[in-house]
Amino acid sequence: MAKVESLFPILDNAATAPLARRAAEAELDSTGHLIEYRPLESRSILTKVVSNRKLPFTHSINPYRGCEFGCRYCYARYTHEFLELSPEEFEQRIYFKQNAAWLLEQELRRLKPGTEIALGTATDPYQPIERKRLITRSMLEVFARHSDFKIGVVTKSTLIARDIELLKKIAGGNSLTLHLTVTTMNAKLARILEPRAPRPDLRIRTVARLREAGLRTGVMCSPLMPGITDTRRSIDAVARSAAAAGANFLFSGPLFLKPCSRPTFLKFVREHFPQQLEDYQRRYASSAFVTAEYKKRVHDLVESIRREHKLETRYPVKDDWQDTHSAGNVAADQQPWLPFQ
Repeated sequence: MAKVESLFPILDNAATAPLARRAAEAELDSTGHLIEYRPLESRSILTKVVSNRKLPFTHSINPYRGCEFGCRYCYARYTHEFLELSPEEFEQRIYFKQNAAWLLEQELRRLKPGTEIALGTATDPYQPIERKRLITRSMLEVFARHSDFKIGVVTKSTLIARDIELLKKIAGGNSLTLHLTVTTMNAKLARILEPRAPRPDLRIRTVARLREAGLRTGVMCSPLMPGITDTRRSIDAVARSAAAAGANFLFSGPLFLKPCSRPTFLKFVREHFPQQLEDYQRRYASSAFVTAEYKKRVHDLVESIRREHKLETRYPVKDDWQDTHSAGNVAADQQPWLPFQ
């Protein structure tokens, strides 16, 4: 085996063990709602995104492994396979990364000005455990001491409003964009689709608070699920609410269904939308991605709604639809980012 020189010798004794072993040996920190929380020692907090596709970031950060929100469509369930855990345990066994702020401080020193960093690319950085562990906040405090980075944060949580003053400090020296995912404005649907995430109206209210604070904030109406959330009525409801909250932009992208997520999502469809089950089984039979024809159709629909409500694109200098397509392809390469889910 090749010898790997550690960047941070202080962590060598515990952190050089294989990831699955470190997870297995992690002591139980606490429990809640049938969920276990355990610490996970890490050698690095920044993940370099390696891809031939054009993406709006080069590095990603995920303070937690696993996500308590339990979204039925979540693609990131595959990340628990690296811990030798089942995809079902993704929302039941949550790991919080130790030494995150210290690691980030060291790693930022190695990055060039203008480096694009995405926070919350696989798991929500403001999921419930953040109230106690404050890992996301600790890293925001590090970013507040640095400047000239391009930073994006993605969440479904209202907890982000806790850090408004800190986010304002970060925005003063960096380019900062905040994303609130609102899949549907239908509260009943949201409750069964994203069981432990805040209600859609509370997320929209949070968008308004962030905008009132002068922070660039947009809404991601994603994923678009065929026959469930991809209708003009459903998308328009999200866009209308986003515009009323003063959102800067609207972004959307279609559902892609990785093998690890397929059983959980199809069970959801079978229980709540049985008339759609056959279509989903056929649509995703040979690929995790929808067809180019479907992508084009929903793209045109979203664009017309976005323009109607005078909402910007997420990244004005680029084509948002290309970003969607590229991000989906990166997921196929198992890169830890899908901004639209």
